[in-house]
Amino acid sequence: MYIGRRYPLPATLGWSRSNIIWPMAWAASVTAVHELTPVSLGMPWLPISAIAVAVAFYLGFKNSASYDRTWEARKIWGAIVNASRSWAYSARDLVHAVHLPEDTQIQPEELVQVREQLVLRHVAWLDALRHQLRKVQTWEHQGGRIRRWRKAAEYEEDLSEVLGRCLPEEEVVDVVSKINPAAHLISNQSRQLAELREWGVIDGFAHIELQVLLKELMTQQGKAERIKNFPFPRQYATVNSIFAWLFTLMLPFGMIPEFAGLGPQMVWLTVPFATVVAWVFLTTDQIGDWSENPFEGLANDVPITAMARGIERDVRELVGQSDLPPPREPSGKILM
Repeated sequence: MYIGRRYPLPATLGWSRSNIIWPMAWAASVTAVHELTPVSLGMPWLPISAIAVAVAFYLGFKNSASYDRTWEARKIWGAIVNASRSWAYSARDLVHAVHLPEDTQIQPEELVQVREQLVLRHVAWLDALRHQLRKVQTWEHQGGRIRRWRKAAEYEEDLSEVLGRCLPEEEVVDVVSKINPAAHLISNQSRQLAELREWGVIDGFAHIELQVLLKELMTQQGKAERIKNFPFPRQYATVNSIFAWLFTLMLPFGMIPEFAGLGPQMVWLTVPFATVVAWVFLTTDQIGDWSENPFEGLANDVPITAMARGIERDVRELVGQSDLPPPREPSGKILM
């Protein structure tokens, strides 16, 4: 996620430079052929303007749908933040010993360990979930240059080592062997709650309340997985880009007669004006393309790495821990 007020113009021109270079080269070539050879390449503006209207509508649909995916992803992680805090203080306040059988001996420090265990397993769930969401899908951006842009911590961390900060070794080994480690960790939470209920450490009300929170966390995980594992429909993404480039290719042919009618040598104004118009359309298409996948580990992502660390700091502090990990810092103005 870019955290500056706005992208500087040089940076914007940098990441959209292909939308300037190729249209400019094409417009210059068409204009040169028209002006320096006997071939006349002008054509009526009306069919080009009709295509422009269709492309504009299509671009609006694509960008709106792409933005909805990104905003929904952000709302999902906002819900995870809220449910995580609720889980932490509920584990702190609802795990107690007032209903223990008389022959059961649990020391206060053991209850503290149980509360911390519930919270630390939740931290492990956050780590497992962000690692799962950062896995690169076939429809996401690929290539050597793209790999260099993926700066999120998940591409450098080992999941087993990360989970080992919060879980015993045997649970780490068991969890990482599963298809869906994050879902399995919530399953382990539910299993431990059942054991605590059986032992009398939590009562029926506390059990229900904590299970409701687990259900909410699983629901939000499922919503995030839906966005991650189901792409923006490729037919819309593909055809929209084709239409934008088709309009770009036709643009100089429609502008040549307009500028040629202004006087000698004015036809060369086709080059800058066609370039600017093409840049607007192609960059709008590019923005939609780079907003489709909010978990792919690039600069326009929802910053789930930083959010998971922020949640971890919150929930650890809620159960009385003071030795907190540092917050994730942005790289430049990019927060992952």
